Amino acid sequence: MPSAISPPKAVLGIDVGKSSHWACLVTREGEVALNRRVRNSEGDLDGLFSQVACDTIVVDQCRNIGLLAISRARLAGLGVAYLPGLAAHQAARLFAGDAKTDERDALVIAKTALGIPDALLPVPEPDEALEAARSLAAQRSHMVTCATRDKNRLRSILLESCPAFEALADLGDRHWLNMLGKLGGPWGCIDAGKPAFGAVTKGANRARMDAAWNAAMASTRPSKRRVDAESPQVRMLARRIREALEEADGIDREIAALLAGDGTYECLVTIPGIAPRNRRSGTSISSVSASRQGNRRLKNLFIFSCNSLVRSENRFGERYRACRGRGMCHGEALKAVARKRLKVIYAIMRDKVPYSA
Repeated sequence: MPSAISPPKAVLGIDVGKSSHWACLVTREGEVALNRRVRNSEGDLDGLFSQVACDTIVVDQCRNIGLLAISRARLAGLGVAYLPGLAAHQAARLFAGDAKTDERDALVIAKTALGIPDALLPVPEPDEALEAARSLAAQRSHMVTCATRDKNRLRSILLESCPAFEALADLGDRHWLNMLGKLGGPWGCIDAGKPAFGAVTKGANRARMDAAWNAAMASTRPSKRRVDAESPQVRMLARRIREALEEADGIDREIAALLAGDGTYECLVTIPGIAPRNRRSGTSISSVSASRQGNRRLKNLFIFSCNSLVRSENRFGERYRACRGRGMCHGEALKAVARKRLKVIYAIMRDKVPYSA
């Protein structure tokens, strides 16, 4: 039988915070050799790492507020590992007491790292291009979130003013956003007149725009005060949505330029449904409960992005229809397609070959 890997002589568990961390050094015998607060500054962290006699530090967050501690530990020649929050929360139940304090959390991190090393995840060395792309992707996600929030507010205003007009509004279409940003809501369009409405909506789906005009004309106009309050809100929200979506498109181009020449990235975007899109599902999938392990945001992205594949003629569309034919509900079938795509993505990343239908 293979020999067991000997545990480290000591582990420094760090419960990271914005302005300060709590550090707890636990030896192999389970003794607490150090237990104190340390400021989140280069000088204080360097001083801490120069004092402790250990092989590894373990943090509960490897990004954002935990980045400085990780970088200074590496400069001090220490190994770095990461205990995910869910694992730390579950491990805390094994310890006496139920108080939620930084001191206790640091102790849990250190003792879990010593007793259950399989619970730890490695913290890879930073890849500059990947980190830059991740930062841009986070900003893109923020812009899309802002646009979604403003869309919901704009739809609420339109729904109260003219439900028939709101039902036809496509707030993902630049032509609609341009029209609403310049003319306001349905009554602003009517006041501008049909020629001005046609000029502002040039290039849009003419049948849908005409239907929206007719819907507004056939609806009862609210009071002047209501219209006067509504129009500036509609114009402001439409401009903000358009700007956010344009910013997201610009970030998409920056990410593509940043990762140009990366074999894995270029192979991944050949997979149907993987290339970035502005369209996102506004409703959640409700079906059987799923495992809460892993990256929740990535898992949801895989599932929601499969919505664009359900009517396709490729293998993923066929997989969806086969699952529905076996009695699965929509959400279950999407998850099954997401699992299949995940296997394809893993194979493409492993072999660095483009997707082939």
